[in-house]
Amino acid sequence: MPGIFDSKNFNSEVFMAYADKTPNLNRNELIKSKAIRQRQDIASKFADQVGGNYATVPITGRIGGKAQNYNGSTDIEAKKLKTFTQGRIVVGRADAWVETDFGYDITGGTDFLAQVASQVGEYWDDIDQATLLSVLKGIFSMTGAKNLEFVNGHTYDISDKTDGTGVFGPVTLNNAIQKALGDNKAKFTLAIMHSAVATGLENLNLLEYMKYTDKDGIERSLPLATLNGKLVLVDDTMPVEEVPKVGEVEAYTKYTSYVLGDGAIEYTDCGAKVPYETDRDPAKNGGQDTLYGRQRKIFSPYGISFTDSSILSPTDANLETGSKWSLANSNESGSAEYFPHKAIPIARVITRG
Repeated sequence: MPGIFDSKNFNSEVFMAYADKTPNLNRNELIKSKAIRQRQDIASKFADQVGGNYATVPITGRIGGKAQNYNGSTDIEAKKLKTFTQGRIVVGRADAWVETDFGYDITGGTDFLAQVASQVGEYWDDIDQATLLSVLKGIFSMTGAKNLEFVNGHTYDISDKTDGTGVFGPVTLNNAIQKALGDNKAKFTLAIMHSAVATGLENLNLLEYMKYTDKDGIERSLPLATLNGKLVLVDDTMPVEEVPKVGEVEAYTKYTSYVLGDGAIEYTDCGAKVPYETDRDPAKNGGQDTLYGRQRKIFSPYGISFTDSSILSPTDANLETGSKWSLANSNESGSAEYFPHKAIPIARVITRG
């Protein structure tokens, strides 16, 4: 119904609500896993800080250290509670879709509005997933001594093993999360992996897929399972690298899986002035309607800063650049303390399948 896209009749708020109703099982389960924590309070900080694309958020440290001897003659030295600052960047994305009147006429009156609404919601979910993967790639590309403590300590790479033990097996996940957080490994709640990795685990009877009942009462399998008590999300957008043959080592495929804990990623929907709008051109192609969509969101790994505040909106390539990320720190000249990497429930697992 092209007429409904006339800019005079289009209600962007109604359309946005309609699009948001589109079910996306992956996104819903990801949010329910608590790995992504909503932080809408961050959006209000832009009004208090210069610019509307970058915010610096304080993270309060924890008291600790060794207790002092109390013997009646030794002075007690007071300690200060450290405060770390974390930079967060807004990621802006936009796109547009066009439909001609002739397309409506020749297809016998296809309901373009319903089709667009059902697909736009999933489209933005895919964009968000791509943004999140770029963020994860970026933080695992960080350099510098303190940052490398996180990168190396939270990476479990067994892809170099040629004796058959380089695949994701029964103990891989448990070993990876123990390496990252030690006795706090229970903080991890979700693993995201490629279907090739999941299939290998499935063949070992280690994965149990969840079910849901659709509107017609038919039970269907979800791309979600459990492994070692952790929720597993199967997604073929996970990083895959083809490693060529080197010497006597045959070529192989390297897969990266990510493991996240509660609140690992803090998410803020900053909104756009006009998230959706339409434009009608009665002459172009005999008459056509164009739908424009915009969004501005933050995906911030807890305890890790995006350091380049000069960017108005980072591209995926910007987000994937390790030099633009750093552990949050106390900003003290010459003696800055960094956010403890053991408090960041994010890990990656690199395997041959």
